[in-house]
Amino acid sequence: MKTKTLEIEGVSVLFKRSERARRISISVTPLCEVRVNVPGSSSFEKAEQFLLSKMGWVRKQIAKIKNYESEQELLRFSYEEEAAAKIKLVNRLANLAEKHGFTYNRVTIRSQKTRWGSCSAKNNISLNIKLAKLPDELMEYVILHELVHTRVKNHSPLFWQELDKFVPNAKQMRKRLKQYSGALYF
Repeated sequence: MKTKTLEIEGVSVLFKRSERARRISISVTPLCEVRVNVPGSSSFEKAEQFLLSKMGWVRKQIAKIKNYESEQELLRFSYEEEAAAKIKLVNRLANLAEKHGFTYNRVTIRSQKTRWGSCSAKNNISLNIKLAKLPDELMEYVILHELVHTRVKNHSPLFWQELDKFVPNAKQMRKRLKQYSGALYF
């Protein structure tokens, strides 16, 4: 038998014989499918026992995937929402720059997978459109973070000192923002 599917603790699990596998391994896919690779030298029963010993880990992975999917859903945009989000971010950038005496060249708004924003050496600012769906204080933190980079081009203590003038407890805001980092990757 090459494959076997079982329902274990309410989770559908595919056990698959693999001649290339050297040990029993478990994977959980983005669709919350659980797969157990079973080497030729092991039995399906031994693989099932191994899986049972790792069910806590499996449930954690499924919960992470479901949390990630719900974050993605929250940060999806319709065409109309996307247009409104771009206007919102461009206006907020302009208002904060004027209020605090910053200057920048161009602004680009797009969906990015690895960062919330960036500032180039030429003071061009790029903002992730998903910022528009974050709480306002986090959106403003990212915008001010990038505006401070127009003056300080690194993350030295001087940068954080400067950012703290505009965003009290900037490092705390940075930690809060990390809670949303899974939403970047879609």
